[in-house]
Amino acid sequence: MLDEIPIDLLRTWIGKQDHQTDIITHELVKRFNATLGGYTEINSKIPLGIHWCLAQPSAVHADLGEDGHPVKGGFMPPVPLPRRMWASSKIQFHETLKIGLNVEKVSTIADVVFKQSAASGPLVFVHVDHEYSQESKTCVEDRQIVVYRQPSAFKQTEPEEPQNSSHFKSIVPDSTLLFRYSALTFNGHRIHYDQNYTKDVEGYPDLVVHGPLTATLLMNMAQARQPNKTLHKFEFRGTAPTFVDQTLDLLVKDESANSLEARNHLGALIMSASVEFKD
Repeated sequence: MLDEIPIDLLRTWIGKQDHQTDIITHELVKRFNATLGGYTEINSKIPLGIHWCLAQPSAVHADLGEDGHPVKGGFMPPVPLPRRMWASSKIQFHETLKIGLNVEKVSTIADVVFKQSAASGPLVFVHVDHEYSQESKTCVEDRQIVVYRQPSAFKQTEPEEPQNSSHFKSIVPDSTLLFRYSALTFNGHRIHYDQNYTKDVEGYPDLVVHGPLTATLLMNMAQARQPNKTLHKFEFRGTAPTFVDQTLDLLVKDESANSLEARNHLGALIMSASVEFKD
């Protein structure tokens, strides 16, 4: 199977960069708060997670793949596996982004890793470093890992009883939330809004809730619990998809260790996360 994945070719993408610019406007903040404010408490002037709305690739329609993402082989390496998932992020917040100033975003392919999974077959992990700066000051650093895999039938993660967790908030993401978040982040991935494609092509039972949407809810929940501190680091790892119109529980896993998690209506783990604050 290793011979079927041209890992040496894919690794030549390491070091490739993409430069984009954007600006945070009052209107963007207003729309972000209108979209997410009913699902989480936002108590900062510039809401956490808004960097995922900035400087997104703006490929024309002809340059999109079947799944709605820009075709591979440009900035992202041409991984010959059709399914993709944003698996995790490690974020450091250095400076608060400011409204009205240009945002420079530099994205760098940091690593390309091949793994063979007994359960999922071949997997390719693309590590991407995103740096957001204003006035030559680094404001946000975000190491994302995107995993590519072959098509496979969806299997529901086994439910379990959360350990050492306190219930904090339950939400029910509906299709309007998913659509508006896709619009905010200029995310064309069809699994978030095209039900026929989601079921017939990718094999999910229904529209998939965005991983970064769940992460945004968790990080703002964490900040709201520590109003006198500033969130400095946030890490998340997605473990399973969750779907539209299903209850999503946002939990504090370990208060002392600042650990969080999201679980679906069956109790299955969807996402684990950790936070670190500074005074």
